[in-house]
Amino acid sequence: MDFKKTILWAVFSLSGLMLYNNWLVSEGRPSLFGGGASINAPTTSEQTKQAKTDAPVAATLSSAPVIAQTPTVNSGSIESSEKFVLQNDVLALEISANGANVIDAKLLKELTVDKKPVELLQYNQNHKYFARSGLIALGNSDLPNHTSAFKLQQSGKDGSGRPFITLFSERGGAKLEKTFTLNPGSYVVEVEHRVTQIGTATTPLVLYTEIVRDAMQEAKIGPFNGAFSASTFTGPAVYTDKEKFNKLQFTDIDKNKISIPTLAPAGDSAWVALVQHYFASAWIPGDKLTRDIYAGKIDNNLYRVGIQTPLGVVAQGATVVEKARLFIGPQEERVLETIAPGFALLKDYGYLTILAKPIFWLLEKIHAYVGNWGWSIILLTILIKLAFFPLSAASYKSMARMKEVQPRLASMKEQFKGEPQKLNQAMMEMYRKEKINPLGGCLPVVIQIPVFISLYWVLLSSVEMRGAPWVLWIQDLSVPDPYYILPVIMAVSMFVQTKLNPTPPDPIQAKVMMYMPILFSVMFFFFPAGLVLYWVVNNLLSIAQQWQINNMFGKKPTK
Repeated sequence: MDFKKTILWAVFSLSGLMLYNNWLVSEGRPSLFGGGASINAPTTSEQTKQAKTDAPVAATLSSAPVIAQTPTVNSGSIESSEKFVLQNDVLALEISANGANVIDAKLLKELTVDKKPVELLQYNQNHKYFARSGLIALGNSDLPNHTSAFKLQQSGKDGSGRPFITLFSERGGAKLEKTFTLNPGSYVVEVEHRVTQIGTATTPLVLYTEIVRDAMQEAKIGPFNGAFSASTFTGPAVYTDKEKFNKLQFTDIDKNKISIPTLAPAGDSAWVALVQHYFASAWIPGDKLTRDIYAGKIDNNLYRVGIQTPLGVVAQGATVVEKARLFIGPQEERVLETIAPGFALLKDYGYLTILAKPIFWLLEKIHAYVGNWGWSIILLTILIKLAFFPLSAASYKSMARMKEVQPRLASMKEQFKGEPQKLNQAMMEMYRKEKINPLGGCLPVVIQIPVFISLYWVLLSSVEMRGAPWVLWIQDLSVPDPYYILPVIMAVSMFVQTKLNPTPPDPIQAKVMMYMPILFSVMFFFFPAGLVLYWVVNNLLSIAQQWQINNMFGKKPTK
């Protein structure tokens, strides 16, 4: 068996897998590496029905959920209504008078290419992405909800100096007061819902909190509709203590193929979110009551994910207060970990999280000392290369020994032509006598592949790279090199690597190895500069390492 062919095909298979994965994500399909686990909870017929209406499901503990008749969204009224502004040093919110919905959110410290704040939540003709809440009850469709007219009750700063605003609406015998409060330096909005029964109704009330978004993907950089550009998951996500993190594809919602946990018991953590590259929004309700989780399609290209909290029957003149938190911000791993259980999973490394998290931890520790993410990537690459040096040396030694016995293998193949069983026995006997492990050259490469893929996702998913400069012309590690200098250096370094390695005896293999630098450079032309920087440094270190290994084993590279 020619194990160089095995290694070559492994490299090509990995490359093809990465390209295919990027194409899948660019088409809105599940990532091969970052796909959430499927949860086998059944989808009820009522949940299927709710995808056709704007009304959330009214949760009841004694019977199956049914549809509450709340009004549908009136887009024009939200856009034309009065807006209230609430702001701290990192977040600027716009809250509509119609529904008291958060319809615009600017991240003041996260800037776009033209140096404007990232506008995560928006409500306009081109893009709809907003957070809303309201009351529903069985048999009562005239309660304060996300389309009701709200009035300003109070605004300013509380006793702790935190900016806040309180809006209220009275309908159907109930008064709903929403108070939004911001803490300094925080992307978490504290939202208090105060419900007062001013009528004589005896129907149990339900509070719902939803995030609504269209399926528009973030703009991708590169030709062919961004098919060669790096992408991450965009869409709803759900978390419960029991079922953990579950991502929902927009395409699966369209086909009513989603399976999500429908109930979060009292005392358990639960939250719903909408995730995109680098950023996310999420409702995190209190955990004192049982909550009902749902998701669906409410209009053409408009989706929602939400949580309902049954408040029970509120006696006339009584008030019930339910607090929730609304997160709107970047996926900074250390910040996410402090907000809620499982919240750090919003920064999704997929199935290789067990490797990716320690890699990011090490990268972050390096950055704490050097203060530059570009140099941190370089130092991390050096450390990983040093860690794998013994494996690389063993791999080369094994390949060198295999090359030495190639003439004998060719003679055996000729001697036992048409007798594969005898050929295999003869080869195994030769390997035993020569103390050669035929897999010795392949296994070290296979072991390193998960680490390299994990590092790929770390660099791709980390919002810390966004807008982070390195040196000279590289002023943002999260976008492609504007002058394509790094991809060109990468192609040259790959060519040098090819020349250092022994030339494959098969002429076709030799030509393939020569064309690989061109293939990779074309692919990496549209990858973020941080990823290409890692690959360039890795290649340069590999060249130095290969030269050292050649000297260690007394072999000059075959030209």
